[in-house]
Amino acid sequence: MGRLDGKVALVTGAARGTGAEIARAFVAEGAARVVLADVRDDLGVPLADSLGPVARYVHLDVTSEADWDAATAELAAGEGGLDVLVNNAAVLLLATIDRTEPAEFERILRVNVLGVFLGTRACLPLLRASGNGSIVNLGSIDSVFGTTLTAAYTASKFAMRGLTKVTAIENGRFGVRCNIVCPEAGNPEMHTPIVGAEDWPALPPDPERGPDRVAPAAVFFASDESRLCNGTELVMDRGHHAGQALDLPDFLFERP
Repeated sequence: MGRLDGKVALVTGAARGTGAEIARAFVAEGAARVVLADVRDDLGVPLADSLGPVARYVHLDVTSEADWDAATAELAAGEGGLDVLVNNAAVLLLATIDRTEPAEFERILRVNVLGVFLGTRACLPLLRASGNGSIVNLGSIDSVFGTTLTAAYTASKFAMRGLTKVTAIENGRFGVRCNIVCPEAGNPEMHTPIVGAEDWPALPPDPERGPDRVAPAAVFFASDESRLCNGTELVMDRGHHAGQALDLPDFLFERP
Protein backbone atom coordinates (compact mmCIF):
# COMPACT_ATOMS: atom_id res chain seq x y z
CA MET A 1 0.00 0.00 0.00
CA GLY A 2 1.35 3.40 -0.99
CA ARG A 3 0.73 6.59 0.94
CA LEU A 4 -0.88 8.19 -2.12
CA ASP A 5 -2.85 5.22 -3.43
CA GLY A 6 -5.62 6.28 -5.80
CA LYS A 7 -4.74 9.98 -5.81
CA VAL A 8 -4.45 12.16 -8.91
CA ALA A 9 -1.79 14.86 -8.64
CA LEU A 10 -0.53 17.76 -10.72
CA VAL A 11 2.98 19.10 -10.07
CA THR A 12 4.15 22.37 -11.63
CA GLY A 13 7.78 22.97 -12.49
CA ALA A 14 8.13 19.20 -12.63
CA ALA A 15 10.61 18.85 -15.49
CA ARG A 16 13.63 19.04 -13.18
CA GLY A 17 14.84 19.74 -9.67
CA THR A 18 12.44 19.65 -6.75
CA GLY A 19 9.37 19.21 -8.95
CA ALA A 20 10.89 16.18 -10.65
CA GLU A 21 11.77 14.62 -7.30
CA ILE A 22 8.23 15.21 -6.03
CA ALA A 23 6.78 13.58 -9.15
CA ARG A 24 9.07 10.56 -8.67
CA ALA A 25 8.09 10.29 -5.01
CA PHE A 26 4.37 10.50 -5.84
CA VAL A 27 4.70 7.67 -8.36
CA ALA A 28 6.67 5.59 -5.86
CA GLU A 29 3.95 6.14 -3.25
CA GLY A 30 1.26 4.71 -5.48
CA ALA A 31 -0.46 7.77 -6.94
CA ALA A 32 -3.00 6.70 -9.56
CA ARG A 33 -1.93 9.52 -11.89
CA VAL A 34 0.82 12.15 -11.77
CA VAL A 35 0.68 15.01 -14.25
CA LEU A 36 4.01 16.76 -14.72
CA ALA A 37 3.56 20.37 -15.81
CA ASP A 38 6.31 22.65 -17.09
CA VAL A 39 7.48 24.79 -20.00
CA ARG A 40 10.61 22.67 -20.49
CA ASP A 41 9.10 20.09 -22.82
CA ASP A 42 12.59 18.81 -23.70
CA LEU A 43 13.04 17.63 -20.10
CA GLY A 44 9.46 16.98 -19.03
CA VAL A 45 8.43 14.58 -21.79
CA PRO A 46 11.27 12.07 -21.29
CA LEU A 47 10.94 12.29 -17.51
CA ALA A 48 7.22 11.48 -17.64
CA ASP A 49 7.94 8.61 -20.04
CA SER A 50 10.54 7.23 -17.64
CA LEU A 51 8.04 7.21 -14.77
CA GLY A 52 5.73 4.77 -16.51
CA PRO A 53 2.06 4.74 -17.51
CA VAL A 54 0.78 6.56 -14.41
CA ALA A 55 2.66 9.72 -15.42
CA ARG A 56 2.05 12.14 -18.25
CA TYR A 57 3.46 15.51 -19.22
CA VAL A 58 1.58 18.70 -20.08
CA HIS A 59 3.03 21.97 -21.32
CA LEU A 60 1.92 24.60 -18.82
CA ASP A 61 3.02 28.20 -18.37
CA VAL A 62 1.82 28.92 -14.84
CA THR A 63 1.33 32.61 -15.68
CA SER A 64 -1.17 31.79 -18.45
CA GLU A 65 -4.88 31.54 -17.60
CA ALA A 66 -5.46 29.78 -20.92
CA ASP A 67 -2.88 27.10 -20.08
CA TRP A 68 -4.49 26.51 -16.69
CA ASP A 69 -7.95 26.27 -18.24
CA ALA A 70 -6.67 23.71 -20.75
CA ALA A 71 -4.86 21.71 -18.07
CA THR A 72 -7.87 21.50 -15.76
CA ALA A 73 -10.16 20.57 -18.65
CA GLU A 74 -7.80 17.72 -19.53
CA LEU A 75 -7.73 16.61 -15.90
CA ALA A 76 -11.51 16.53 -15.71
CA ALA A 77 -11.81 14.62 -18.98
CA GLY A 78 -8.80 12.32 -18.77
CA GLU A 79 -8.23 11.72 -15.07
CA GLY A 80 -11.75 12.38 -13.86
CA GLY A 81 -10.65 14.95 -11.30
CA LEU A 82 -7.79 16.10 -9.10
CA ASP A 83 -6.79 15.33 -5.52
CA VAL A 84 -3.43 17.09 -5.14
CA LEU A 85 -2.01 20.31 -6.60
CA VAL A 86 1.67 21.05 -6.01
CA ASN A 87 2.59 24.67 -6.78
CA ASN A 88 6.32 24.26 -7.25
CA ALA A 89 7.26 26.28 -10.36
CA ALA A 90 9.47 29.22 -9.45
CA VAL A 91 12.27 31.45 -10.70
CA LEU A 92 15.06 33.20 -8.81
CA LEU A 93 16.90 36.50 -9.11
CA LEU A 94 19.98 37.32 -7.04
CA ALA A 95 20.54 41.06 -6.85
CA THR A 96 20.63 43.90 -4.36
CA ILE A 97 17.51 46.06 -4.36
CA ASP A 98 19.25 48.92 -6.18
CA ARG A 99 20.36 46.53 -8.95
CA THR A 100 16.94 44.90 -9.32
CA GLU A 101 15.16 46.18 -12.44
CA PRO A 102 11.38 46.65 -12.16
CA ALA A 103 10.81 44.30 -15.11
CA GLU A 104 12.81 41.56 -13.38
CA PHE A 105 10.99 42.13 -10.09
CA GLU A 106 7.68 41.80 -11.92
CA ARG A 107 8.86 38.63 -13.72
CA ILE A 108 9.68 36.94 -10.42
CA LEU A 109 6.29 37.84 -8.94
CA ARG A 110 4.42 36.74 -12.06
CA VAL A 111 5.82 33.21 -11.91
CA ASN A 112 6.13 32.76 -8.15
CA VAL A 113 2.92 34.50 -7.02
CA LEU A 114 0.55 35.00 -9.93
CA GLY A 115 1.29 31.44 -11.05
CA VAL A 116 0.27 30.07 -7.65
CA PHE A 117 -2.85 32.24 -7.59
CA LEU A 118 -3.94 31.19 -11.08
CA GLY A 119 -3.23 27.53 -10.43
CA THR A 120 -5.07 27.52 -7.14
CA ARG A 121 -8.08 29.33 -8.59
CA ALA A 122 -8.24 27.06 -11.64
CA CYS A 123 -7.91 23.81 -9.67
CA LEU A 124 -10.19 24.60 -6.73
CA PRO A 125 -13.38 23.29 -8.39
CA LEU A 126 -11.74 19.90 -9.01
CA LEU A 127 -10.15 19.80 -5.56
CA ARG A 128 -13.47 20.65 -3.88
CA ALA A 129 -15.18 17.94 -5.90
CA SER A 130 -12.60 15.47 -4.61
CA GLY A 131 -13.85 16.03 -1.06
CA ASN A 132 -10.32 15.51 0.24
CA GLY A 133 -8.16 17.83 -1.82
CA SER A 134 -4.69 19.03 -0.89
CA ILE A 135 -2.68 21.99 -2.17
CA VAL A 136 1.03 21.83 -1.43
CA ASN A 137 2.87 25.10 -1.99
CA LEU A 138 6.65 24.99 -2.30
CA GLY A 139 7.91 28.06 -0.53
CA SER A 140 11.38 28.68 0.85
CA ILE A 141 13.19 29.66 3.99
CA ASP A 142 12.82 33.06 2.31
CA SER A 143 9.10 32.72 3.02
CA VAL A 144 9.76 33.34 6.72
CA PHE A 145 12.73 35.70 6.88
CA GLY A 146 14.74 37.95 4.60
CA THR A 147 18.07 37.19 2.97
CA THR A 148 20.41 39.55 1.19
CA LEU A 149 20.25 39.56 -2.62
CA THR A 150 16.72 38.12 -2.72
CA ALA A 151 14.41 41.16 -2.63
CA ALA A 152 12.17 39.94 -5.47
CA TYR A 153 12.33 36.27 -4.52
CA THR A 154 11.70 36.89 -0.81
CA ALA A 155 8.78 39.21 -1.62
CA SER A 156 7.30 36.47 -3.81
CA LYS A 157 7.76 33.72 -1.23
CA PHE A 158 6.27 35.80 1.59
CA ALA A 159 3.30 36.39 -0.70
CA MET A 160 3.00 32.65 -1.37
CA ARG A 161 2.94 32.04 2.38
CA GLY A 162 0.11 34.55 2.73
CA LEU A 163 -1.83 32.96 -0.13
CA THR A 164 -1.43 29.62 1.61
CA LYS A 165 -3.06 30.91 4.78
CA VAL A 166 -6.02 32.51 3.00
CA THR A 167 -6.56 29.49 0.75
CA ALA A 168 -6.57 27.27 3.83
CA ILE A 169 -9.11 29.25 5.85
CA GLU A 170 -11.42 29.77 2.87
CA ASN A 171 -11.46 26.18 1.64
CA GLY A 172 -11.27 23.95 4.70
CA ARG A 173 -15.07 23.88 4.73
CA PHE A 174 -14.96 22.31 1.26
CA GLY A 175 -12.54 19.57 2.27
CA VAL A 176 -9.52 21.27 0.70
CA ARG A 177 -6.33 21.75 2.69
CA CYS A 178 -3.47 24.09 1.77
CA ASN A 179 -0.01 23.94 3.34
CA ILE A 180 3.43 25.29 2.53
CA VAL A 181 6.86 23.68 2.67
CA CYS A 182 9.68 26.14 3.40
CA PRO A 183 13.03 24.45 2.70
CA GLU A 184 16.44 26.00 3.20
CA ALA A 185 17.33 24.95 -0.32
CA GLY A 186 16.04 22.73 -3.05
CA ASN A 187 16.82 22.83 -6.74
CA PRO A 188 20.49 23.78 -7.29
CA GLU A 189 19.67 24.56 -10.92
CA MET A 190 17.72 27.62 -9.78
CA HIS A 191 20.87 29.41 -8.66
CA THR A 192 21.77 32.26 -10.98
CA PRO A 193 24.74 34.65 -11.15
CA ILE A 194 24.56 37.57 -8.76
CA VAL A 195 23.69 40.71 -10.71
CA GLY A 196 26.79 42.91 -10.68
CA ALA A 197 29.03 40.05 -9.52
CA GLU A 198 28.66 37.42 -12.24
CA ASP A 199 32.16 36.04 -11.55
CA TRP A 200 31.34 35.25 -7.91
CA PRO A 201 32.21 31.59 -7.30
CA ALA A 202 29.28 29.18 -7.15
CA LEU A 203 28.45 27.54 -3.84
CA PRO A 204 29.60 23.91 -3.63
CA PRO A 205 26.76 21.37 -3.77
CA ASP A 206 25.40 20.28 -0.39
CA PRO A 207 23.83 16.79 -0.40
CA GLU A 208 21.88 17.68 2.74
CA ARG A 209 20.00 20.42 0.89
CA GLY A 210 18.95 18.64 -2.29
CA PRO A 211 15.48 18.22 -3.81
CA ASP A 212 15.30 14.64 -2.53
CA ARG A 213 15.21 16.02 1.03
CA VAL A 214 12.19 18.19 0.19
CA ALA A 215 10.04 15.66 -1.67
CA PRO A 216 9.06 13.64 1.45
CA ALA A 217 7.44 16.75 2.93
CA ALA A 218 5.31 17.12 -0.20
CA VAL A 219 4.30 13.46 0.08
CA PHE A 220 3.22 14.02 3.68
CA PHE A 221 1.04 17.04 2.88
CA ALA A 222 -0.43 15.29 -0.16
CA SER A 223 -1.31 12.19 1.86
CA ASP A 224 -4.16 11.57 4.27
CA GLU A 225 -1.59 11.50 7.08
CA SER A 226 -1.77 15.30 7.13
CA ARG A 227 -5.56 15.60 7.35
CA LEU A 228 -5.29 17.80 10.45
CA CYS A 229 -2.82 20.16 8.76
CA ASN A 230 -4.30 23.22 7.10
CA GLY A 231 -2.51 26.53 6.72
CA THR A 232 0.61 24.91 8.13
CA GLU A 233 4.13 26.02 7.25
CA LEU A 234 6.84 23.40 7.52
CA VAL A 235 10.23 25.06 7.85
CA MET A 236 13.08 22.78 6.75
CA ASP A 237 16.28 24.59 7.65
CA ARG A 238 18.06 22.38 10.20
CA GLY A 239 17.05 24.69 13.03
CA HIS A 240 18.45 27.96 11.69
CA HIS A 241 15.07 29.67 11.96
CA ALA A 242 14.77 28.68 15.64
CA GLY A 243 17.28 31.32 16.71
CA GLN A 244 20.96 32.12 16.90
CA ALA A 245 23.27 29.20 17.67
CA LEU A 246 26.44 30.27 19.47
CA ASP A 247 29.68 28.45 18.72
CA LEU A 248 30.16 26.87 22.14
CA PRO A 249 32.56 24.12 23.19
CA ASP A 250 31.20 20.59 23.39
CA PHE A 251 31.97 20.16 27.11
CA LEU A 252 29.20 22.62 27.99
CA PHE A 253 26.68 20.09 26.67
CA GLU A 254 28.07 17.11 28.56
CA ARG A 255 26.33 15.78 31.64
CA PRO A 256 28.16 16.68 34.86
